[in-house]
Amino acid sequence: MIRIGISGWRYEPWRSVFYPEGLAQRRELEFCARHFPTVEINGSFYSLQRPEYYAQWYRETPPGFVFAVKGSRYITHLLRLNRIEKPLANFFASGILNLRDKLGPFLWQFPPMFTFKPERLDAFFSLLPRSTGEALALARKRDSRMVGRSRLAIDAERPLRHAVEIRHRSFMTQAFVSLLKKHNIGLVVADTAGKWPRLFHVTADFVYVRLHGDVKIYTSGYSERALAGWARRIRACARDGRDVYAYFDNDVKVKAPFDALNLMRRLGLEWGEPFHRPGARVPRLKYAYGPRVTGGNPAWDALRRS
Repeated sequence: MIRIGISGWRYEPWRSVFYPEGLAQRRELEFCARHFPTVEINGSFYSLQRPEYYAQWYRETPPGFVFAVKGSRYITHLLRLNRIEKPLANFFASGILNLRDKLGPFLWQFPPMFTFKPERLDAFFSLLPRSTGEALALARKRDSRMVGRSRLAIDAERPLRHAVEIRHRSFMTQAFVSLLKKHNIGLVVADTAGKWPRLFHVTADFVYVRLHGDVKIYTSGYSERALAGWARRIRACARDGRDVYAYFDNDVKVKAPFDALNLMRRLGLEWGEPFHRPGARVPRLKYAYGPRVTGGNPAWDALRRS
């Protein structure tokens, strides 16, 4: 199955551009879910979310919708995979299991200066739960600060998937690819306008794609030619029987949702009852500039109205 979506949904510059004028902020996820079958949760990267948030997101999306969950930067960027047993337990105790059947793959993004360390990665991959039952067992090892803000129950036993996004050239080695295959961990195909490595190795029973920008990271939209190329790659992966998840993260100029719709059109995919039809261009209703709500991004600082 192929699922095309966007990375995050709560961006102020999208209002009155992608989101219709007057749409209540609390309905923005619902509006996204009319257009796409999947979305990445970015807030989980910056801080632990709460069980009631995940439950609310579950209610606001239709049957068949899937959330990808971005792993905590406290684990990947601050601790750099050292002494992470308790933080990992806290992460899975924070309410993620409230997504139930809408819980999709986990994305673990490493910082640009994090280099390939096979022993550390092997230990990390061994800790990652491969089912909701294993996630629950891990969550029960949370620390005391999670008391009263945890979800320690599952509605069914389901498999879990994990993918990693790398940003250092030291990962461009067969040893890394072999390690991913050993643990059935997906290698994110990340299009970053040449800023970081782009690897196409298939290392798991699914494929995870992140499209950050064709020419300029976080800013550039994707031309019809570029979208045609990504459609060919995605079809090739799907022909092998693998599920494919692809997310647009070029959100600075509100390109992401419209590029996602146009890629769905090229792939012949339909979903929901969209307000914006595939093939639509970004409406020129207002300047789409401002800070990313889900976290700081230096790309914003260079933008000027022109």
